[in-house]
Amino acid sequence: MAENLMTRTLRTSPAAHLAGFMEAADVTGARAVTLRELPFAVQIGLRASPDSVSAQALEDVLGVGLPARHGEVTGDGAGQHVLWLSPDEFLAVDVSREQVAGDVDSLEAALQGLPGQALDLSANRTILVLAGPSARAVLEKGCQADLHPRAFPVGQAIVTAVGVVPVLLHRSGEEEYRVYPRASFADYLVRWLVDSMEEFRQEDVL
Repeated sequence: MAENLMTRTLRTSPAAHLAGFMEAADVTGARAVTLRELPFAVQIGLRASPDSVSAQALEDVLGVGLPARHGEVTGDGAGQHVLWLSPDEFLAVDVSREQVAGDVDSLEAALQGLPGQALDLSANRTILVLAGPSARAVLEKGCQADLHPRAFPVGQAIVTAVGVVPVLLHRSGEEEYRVYPRASFADYLVRWLVDSMEEFRQEDVL
C-alpha cells in the first residue's frame, strides 16, 4: 500500500506539463472544444485467439467479452472496456481508476499454461480527451479515417493517425473522443491539437 502511494506521488503523466496550456486553449460558445489528459488509466494488452480456451479464461477474469471485429469495443466505456486491435490482439482499459501494481496478475494467472499474453501497458500510452461540438472537426484536420457518425458511431475505436502520430481513437461520446498516443508523442500531439483548435476560438470571438 505504501509503495503504491509513493508511486502515485512520484510519477508524472506524459502531458502533465501541458495541463495549463490545454486549459488555456478551451474554446467556448456554439463551436466549443476542450482538450484534457486522462492520466494513469489502466491499460492491459491482451493476446488470445478468438473463441479459444485462452480467450475464455481472459473473459472470465475481465467479466467482459473480447471484441469480435474491427472497431468493436465491449464493456463499459465509462469504466472497464476492451478495444479491438487485431483478430487476436486487444487492449483492456479502465478509465474509472488509476493503474496500480498487480492489475495484470489475475489475467496472467488465468493464462498459466495456455497460449496468450496479458501485459501491463499503462505507461505505454496516455489518453487525451477531446470534447465539444467542434471535436470532430479538429480531428478531421489531420485524421484520414472517415469520422462521420455513419462510419464512426459512438462506442467504436480504430487504429489510425492524427497528423503524423499513430494513435488509437475511441469515440467515447456524441461529442467526445479519446485519443491514445504513445507517451513519447504526447507533447507533440497536444500542441498539434491545440493549434488545430485555435481556428474555432477565432470564430467564437468574431
